[in-house]
Amino acid sequence: MDDYTKAILLQCTGAAAITKKEVIQELWSGYGTISRIELVDAPVNSVVVKHVQLPQQHQHPRGWNTDIGHQRKLRSYQVETTWYQRYSINSKARLPLYLALENKGDEVLIVLEDLDAAGYHLRKTSISWEEIVQCLTWLAQFHASYLDTTPEGLWPVGTYWHLATRPQELAVLEDSQLQAAAPLIDQKLNNCTYQTIVHGDAKLANFCFAEDGQVAGVDFQYVGGGCGMKDVAYFIGSCLNESECERLEAKILDTYFEQLHDHLPEKNKTLEDEWRSLYRVAWADFHRFLKGWSPNHWKINSYSERITAEVINTLLP
Repeated sequence: MDDYTKAILLQCTGAAAITKKEVIQELWSGYGTISRIELVDAPVNSVVVKHVQLPQQHQHPRGWNTDIGHQRKLRSYQVETTWYQRYSINSKARLPLYLALENKGDEVLIVLEDLDAAGYHLRKTSISWEEIVQCLTWLAQFHASYLDTTPEGLWPVGTYWHLATRPQELAVLEDSQLQAAAPLIDQKLNNCTYQTIVHGDAKLANFCFAEDGQVAGVDFQYVGGGCGMKDVAYFIGSCLNESECERLEAKILDTYFEQLHDHLPEKNKTLEDEWRSLYRVAWADFHRFLKGWSPNHWKINSYSERITAEVINTLLP
């Protein structure tokens, strides 16, 4: 760790010294690291530091090494810093407390609460129904926190896969009907009456679990405006197989909307009716991205194909 970074950390945490640095993970495509920093004589024993450093060469794991992708990632880190500085404090859903931010040339340093130390130390690759309920509750709390909030400084349209940022994946999509319907799917989601701020990458890997089942969310690079169903559909697709997705669909939506109403000032049946009708549209939207980005991806299955075909049939003449 260089002296400048060390000085920033000591200043923002009030620590006397730093004893250890543990790299938790490398950022996507070599854009930096997320590390745990252990402290001496500080109010907390450790913090997590997201250190963004622009790579000399863009090495995308699936070969999408383009300026469009590079600019999208740069923008995502700008969005994340704005999110923590201006919006995160208003979240009803648990997330890491923002402690400090520093920019230096092509580097960004975001200092955050260590969720492991706060009790959210479990990571899951598969989860029970009870744990799914906790994640759906988190999403409902999050969406309720920002209903009708203008995403100023964030992505105008949240999620990393939305159509405006994925022209190359659309161009190579071999499903001609889905390709033709893609702008209509995008428009239907973007023009819905009820808008909130969506997490934008609410996969299972971005939830941290406590022993009592409570969850916290991390990674806000693609946070922005949109319909809450985009997060719900994406999350469910990240943790259930196709038969479970189909069998539990109604139960998933009932659970989410029950929690959403609990965290709104009053029950909003009009919002629920609109968003319920957009769940499969949101699913088709991600399916469109996935088929262009990675046609052999494990998430492409008969359930996704079938409901996407149903959505297309309602949109194309």
